Amino acid sequence: MRIPKINVPKKYLKIGAWILGVFFIVCIALGAVAYSKREALLKKMVAKAIAKADKDYNLDVKIGSAGFTGLSTVKMTAISVVPKDRDTLVNLNELSVGVKLFPLIFGNVKLAELKLNEGFVNIVFKDSISNIDFILKRKKKDSTETKSKVNLSEIASNLLNQVLYKIPDDMDVKNMVFKLNDNDTAKLSFATVATIDGGDLKSTINVNNGESTWHFDGYVNPGSKELSITAYADGKKLELPYLNNKLHAKLSFDTLQTELKNAKYSGDDYKISGSWSVKNMLINQPRIASNDIIVQSAKLDADVLVGPNYIALDSTSTAYLKNASIHPYVKYTLGKNKIYELKLDAEEQDAQAIFDAFPQGLFESLEGLKVQGKIKYNLNFHLDTAIPDSVRFSSTLTPVGFKILKWGKTDLQKINSPFVYTPYEYGKPMRDITIGPSNPNFTPLNAISKNFVNSVLTAEDPSFFTHNGFVEESIRKSIAVNFKEKKFKRGGSTISMQLVKNIYLSRQKTLARKAEEILIVWLIEHNHLVSKQRMLEVYFNIMELGQNIYGIGEASRYYFGKQPADLTIGDGLFLASIVPKPKASMYKFMADGSLKPYMFNYFRFMGNIMARRGLTPSDTSGYGFYNVRLREGLRRYLAPDTAVIDTAVFDNDDDNDVAPVVMQDKNKSLFDRIFGGGKKDTTTKISKPIDTAKTKKQLRQERREQRRKEKELENGQ
Repeated sequence: MRIPKINVPKKYLKIGAWILGVFFIVCIALGAVAYSKREALLKKMVAKAIAKADKDYNLDVKIGSAGFTGLSTVKMTAISVVPKDRDTLVNLNELSVGVKLFPLIFGNVKLAELKLNEGFVNIVFKDSISNIDFILKRKKKDSTETKSKVNLSEIASNLLNQVLYKIPDDMDVKNMVFKLNDNDTAKLSFATVATIDGGDLKSTINVNNGESTWHFDGYVNPGSKELSITAYADGKKLELPYLNNKLHAKLSFDTLQTELKNAKYSGDDYKISGSWSVKNMLINQPRIASNDIIVQSAKLDADVLVGPNYIALDSTSTAYLKNASIHPYVKYTLGKNKIYELKLDAEEQDAQAIFDAFPQGLFESLEGLKVQGKIKYNLNFHLDTAIPDSVRFSSTLTPVGFKILKWGKTDLQKINSPFVYTPYEYGKPMRDITIGPSNPNFTPLNAISKNFVNSVLTAEDPSFFTHNGFVEESIRKSIAVNFKEKKFKRGGSTISMQLVKNIYLSRQKTLARKAEEILIVWLIEHNHLVSKQRMLEVYFNIMELGQNIYGIGEASRYYFGKQPADLTIGDGLFLASIVPKPKASMYKFMADGSLKPYMFNYFRFMGNIMARRGLTPSDTSGYGFYNVRLREGLRRYLAPDTAVIDTAVFDNDDDNDVAPVVMQDKNKSLFDRIFGGGKKDTTTKISKPIDTAKTKKQLRQERREQRRKEKELENGQ
């Protein structure tokens, strides 16, 4: 298509030229006037800034001299900033600042040049005060005045721009010292030399007068929102003892790199793209692990989305550990109710590459493990704090042609043969127990009463024979309960998980140990390394059922003077009730050896569930509650109901044994809290019978509550 030629009359061209000419002349004239008056304007601005600092922040600011050294560069000398009644915050010998003129026209202050020569910045904390209180208090005040509804994307954009605008195109920092004094117990100093030349950054920091030397190299391009910085130290790792002491941890790196690739709006969201990588990161923190953990190589290519009311790590992000990779999605939503979301997606990849990617020291029992095949993993978690019972949780680790070729430090099939088990109490080994025929207390699964087997399975893990080591619904419900209670009240462990924890792992309660437990359970269950029957048999022979009482063989003889095969439904339900808190077992008995009345509700509750599942005949009289009797050799330690005792020694059925130690019942089980027995002290006084007569309405409410609990337990396990 041919575009027709438009002829503009020459007179209009002349008018336009005159207008532009006049505009430029006016600009030049104004610029000349401003240039001639700039020194006077600068003095006014400096005086105004000093007055404002004094009035608004109680800062005594002094400037020896201030003047222009170029078209847009201001040089100041002998600068000091002293908060009222505090230590000197800033003392500078010379400061030169240049700004870009064009952005200034639109109200944006972008630094073109920055020079610092000799001086210090000194932050001091003493008791509850510091010389930066004026900043902290201002932030606190601003936060209280902020409107309840904020636009996070706008805040993120403004904050990032302010940071980038303060990065100059050219910078020269010489003999600057940054100091921190934290209540005279930790003193830090950073003697800094830094330059930016054409975007190239070079910086050397002398930490604590020669303790270590850090380097920061890279490039910066604030205008394009790009930067890349690498940090490392001379001859040692990059670490800061002060920070480690604050965190009660040890954290160090060989190199640390960060990169900002881009930042811009995408619809209503502000998108920040970048990456973070680390080489040979060492972590030692008691809650994570009891030993050093070394991450040899890790990287995160991240797309961070900041929306009007949320911040998210987008699923386009990728995390790398050596040659293994995973796509994370993390989202935190603000509002009347907070929402937490987490998704992990590891595409099908080489299984050995994944095991090799595990940080050194994280899974010690699996170090050296050789496998073949591939695996993939997916996790989905969603919690709306307004409706925690609706929490969603699913986790799937899928093997593809997976096979174990060689064991690591631990043979995961060792429990298929007789072995020695060492239980621990408060971190100390108790005694060695042989799990095999050479131990007279060892009881094969087929020699254990079904009453006991069914009672424990119903209470602890009803789907043991059908699940693969984990019950997602149980984990989901435990998350909801623990969130609502604001503490760890309900666990989601299966018998498989409890067995692995006790047999293969240390007793340390760390995140690393829990992760190792989950992985070993998966390896055993999905590769059928141990049969379900053998797992249950071992579990019943190592489970703690009293103070220094381990296994059903010891427990059945200790409490009832019976063989495990002869346990009644009442015996089985009692033993199942003490599994959560076995050391409180003797508290449940009265002086004559019968069970305390509050236990009746538990027997009826669990017995009804078992009856509905066909595991025991229905019984309206309490499923053997009234027939449970503590063996006579132990009853004397209960009389005359003046103290609650616990089993401190193993009683080998000898009535002349030393009396058990009297202990306080500080740790009642969950069943005690649900069904009664709420006393906190150890003594019981003889008193008149309590009138338990209740109204029909109260009885109906109790029955409804009991049916609700039964249904919840039955559906949840």
